[in-house]
Amino acid sequence: MPVTPPSLFPPIQPIRHGMLAVDETHTIYWEEVGNPDGIPVLFLHGGPGAGLSPQHRRFFDPRAYRVILFDQRGAGKSTPLGEWRNNTTQLLIEDIERLRVLFGIQQWLVFGGSWGSTLALAYGQAHPERCLGFVLRGIFLCTQAEVDWFINEVRWFYPELYEEFVAPIPQEERHDLLKAYARRLLCHDPDVYWPAARAWSRFEGRRVFLLPQPEEVANDTLDLGVGRLESHYMLNGAFLEEDQLLRDLGRIAHLPAVIVQGRYDVICPPLSAWRLHTAWPGSKLEMIADAGHGALEAGIARALVAATEQFKRLGRFE
Repeated sequence: MPVTPPSLFPPIQPIRHGMLAVDETHTIYWEEVGNPDGIPVLFLHGGPGAGLSPQHRRFFDPRAYRVILFDQRGAGKSTPLGEWRNNTTQLLIEDIERLRVLFGIQQWLVFGGSWGSTLALAYGQAHPERCLGFVLRGIFLCTQAEVDWFINEVRWFYPELYEEFVAPIPQEERHDLLKAYARRLLCHDPDVYWPAARAWSRFEGRRVFLLPQPEEVANDTLDLGVGRLESHYMLNGAFLEEDQLLRDLGRIAHLPAVIVQGRYDVICPPLSAWRLHTAWPGSKLEMIADAGHGALEAGIARALVAATEQFKRLGRFE
């Protein structure tokens, strides 16, 4: 794990947590952190499929914020792990609304990074009246160009990781690596999907940070959730029309937003953050000069905490 930045708030335990059945298949894990009378904020994790970490609670002053976090369908402690059926962006938006009603929240600040930024934008555009503003990191608009970068074009920066990723796939399937991996990840044979899940997770995880990090201990929950759900969502264009999140930005353009982006992010390259910022009048873009994609990189963590602190004081971003 990367070193935890000193800018984060101290570790904290949930004041309550539980499971919510959202349909006949899926049950999602949720937790509430901080001040029950504080400013409501929704935390959306990345992936899709990456799930929550205790570190995610630490971007918010627990005296000032009431933080609602949850593992999205198929991720983390939600069950069944890695389940892609009945798992779409629209259904995740419905889950968020169920949680909002469960907690009796009228409006909340929406905080999301990477895929969490995608879901934050999609949720906000579906329910703008429920949002106070947005803190977004590592922007992913799920366009075809971004998916192609993630799978193929990143070889210009990480040729050795790309070769390792391609190696298990027969030559005749390499013209479409996303479909080749999805066939393996979404099958029912564990002897097929486990190696594919671990390969996918390594391919992504080893390029998250600008500077090399110690090798992570194997995490089957993360590998299966990320491998299956990322391939599922990418294969389906996140169940959005091409560039829909920019097309429909007018629905939330009146709300305050801060965008935190690592200059050397090779998971979600800076062009997407720039496109979002230039299309969103009044948004604030923080381009972190010495960071990649990771939320716990020092400059990114400082900027995220500065954003939540500013919103705490002002209800907006300057």
